[in-house]
Amino acid sequence: MAALVRKSCSGLHSSVSRHARFAMVCRSMASKTPVGFIGLGNMGNPMARNLLKHGYPVVAFDVFPEACKDFQDSGAQIVDSPADVAEKADRIITMLPSSANATEVYTGSNGILKKVKKGSLLIDSSTIDPAVSKELAKGVEKMGAVFMDAPVSGGVGAARSGNLTFMVGGVEQEFDAAKELLSCMGANVVYCGAVGTGQAAKICNNMLLAISMIGTSETMNLGIRLGLDPKLLAKILNMSSGRCWSSDTYNPVPGVMEGVPSANNYQGGFGTTLMAKDLGLAQDSATNTKSPTPLGSLAHQIYRVMCAKGYAQKDFSSVFQFLREEEN
Repeated sequence: MAALVRKSCSGLHSSVSRHARFAMVCRSMASKTPVGFIGLGNMGNPMARNLLKHGYPVVAFDVFPEACKDFQDSGAQIVDSPADVAEKADRIITMLPSSANATEVYTGSNGILKKVKKGSLLIDSSTIDPAVSKELAKGVEKMGAVFMDAPVSGGVGAARSGNLTFMVGGVEQEFDAAKELLSCMGANVVYCGAVGTGQAAKICNNMLLAISMIGTSETMNLGIRLGLDPKLLAKILNMSSGRCWSSDTYNPVPGVMEGVPSANNYQGGFGTTLMAKDLGLAQDSATNTKSPTPLGSLAHQIYRVMCAKGYAQKDFSSVFQFLREEEN
């Protein structure tokens, strides 16, 4: 339906006022059609809830029944498979943990491509290998639909508040249609280029994030051992040249900030396993492009060791706790 609406909008007469009125009607009609959402995890759940808050009927699926039950209570329609989502919605957002999960959801025996309608807009907000995004796009295009990669930055807090940053790759002519939905969940929606460039921007961002989080943790630990009060040290860093997101918004030291994972035994947030996965994607891309990333490689090793030492399910800022325990 949304695809047909977009097509009808393109054939208007040249009258500016008439065009504006008709475009408004088109957007209103499109907005009333269901939006599919697949993947109701830590990030997907609040993202989908923001679509509901903006008045979009949501048709959802997740492999975990408890996630579906919780979301159904919020007013969404729950179906049995990704294929069923594609049957009921022609605008679909996916938010999945890995390349393998995304491939299964799109191309599996009960995947989206089994029942996707021509003209559908499929937006993948998972963080996966850019090469996988390109392969999925080829399969989607063969079915007459449109694929865009749109990974996010900002974490669970930004997902809840609707302040995510989306990095979008795909056909530029479809960007406005994607932005209509993504703007309900994010404060920044940035067009990056062809399919795969959104993923490229995301893995570069997360490599820098991991490096800066390790650096912040090392710095805070050293300052504490030198006798500095952690809150005072954080205050000084955040008014000085060492300031970064990891120090001023997501500080890894318990007791320095409220409302962050370090204040809750590193529960919630962005898991160490996921950070290790993203760093692996960055290292694969660095190898493929012959790009030297010595600090990115070391960050990847540190987060892999953390996964093996019991930190896998904790937030990635628990690298501070890991360093403290290592010194003992």
